[in-house]
Amino acid sequence: MSAKIFDFLILIGRFQPFHRGHLALVQAGLKQAERMILVCGSARQARGFRNPWNLLEREAMIRSALSQADNERVDIVGVADHRYQEVIWIAEVRNKVNQVVSRFGSGVSNRRSLKLALISQAGEDCDYYSRCFPAWGQVKIDVAIGVNGTAIREAMLDATDSKDASAMLLTFLPPTVADMVTTFLHAAVWRTVVEEQHYIAQYKQAWSVAPYTPTFVTVDALVVQGDHLLVVERKNLPGKGLLALPGGFVDPEEKLLDACLRELVEETCLDVHVSVLKQAITRREVFDDPYRSARGRTITHVFFMELPTSPSLPVVHGGDDARHAFWLPLPEIDPELFFEDHYYIIESLMGLT
Repeated sequence: MSAKIFDFLILIGRFQPFHRGHLALVQAGLKQAERMILVCGSARQARGFRNPWNLLEREAMIRSALSQADNERVDIVGVADHRYQEVIWIAEVRNKVNQVVSRFGSGVSNRRSLKLALISQAGEDCDYYSRCFPAWGQVKIDVAIGVNGTAIREAMLDATDSKDASAMLLTFLPPTVADMVTTFLHAAVWRTVVEEQHYIAQYKQAWSVAPYTPTFVTVDALVVQGDHLLVVERKNLPGKGLLALPGGFVDPEEKLLDACLRELVEETCLDVHVSVLKQAITRREVFDDPYRSARGRTITHVFFMELPTSPSLPVVHGGDDARHAFWLPLPEIDPELFFEDHYYIIESLMGLT
């Protein structure tokens, strides 16, 4: 093997799915680097249109598309989004990359400094990544393949015939990945995603005649007592069956706190007097990631309530839009079970890692 310019090239993406553009970047990168590290984002996310495949499924796609020789020089790591904790996200990416570097870079580290760089397609705006990781260089590759994950997933929504789907997917995907994605079209989890996307399309259609794109205002209650968090299981689309914080839309005549208390009681039937709930509020934060909700621009105001300790937890049961309401032990919180960005709200307000 001829000498390479870099020791490690780092490709950050969600790979939803791993398409021909990604493959071209990896193959071009391996010509310049001894090894490549693929950082898969959204590694601990509930399935949805933006993230239909979990980390293991994406790794299988990537491995299937690479030759055995290339696979031996590629490392794949997963990183959670940490949507409201950018410092944690940066630290996790660095930590995962450093773990790979420490395994394979020790042979040269005593002789010279390791050369690491981010790799991306020419024309992509990667200034954000370069600001996050200023110590790493940058490599731009012109792969000349006009394909992106969003367009592929949108095409999948309309794919009803397996043969037509396979032909369409082969245009965008490596053959082995196209086969895997074609099989995925018949999976129950994808049918759930399609059902939700149809619901969201109808939801947006109702607002299509508005003169301006609407911005929605919602409220959520993050209620804890001791080492338990109050959650609901969503009864309806979107996010049917996922866990969420109790909350909902603000009525035109309501103040934010009044809306939060109303939604909390409606969805959980929480057996705590409203005066106690108000006294339990310790923080109030706004969460406004532009992409936090597939339904459209939605800004939520979250009230963090810490109830006084007690020998027993208050009685709750599901109501209104909640199929169930229950107290979830904090150690059992699983990001992949939560609706939209609710886990990351919890992470931000409670300092979870």
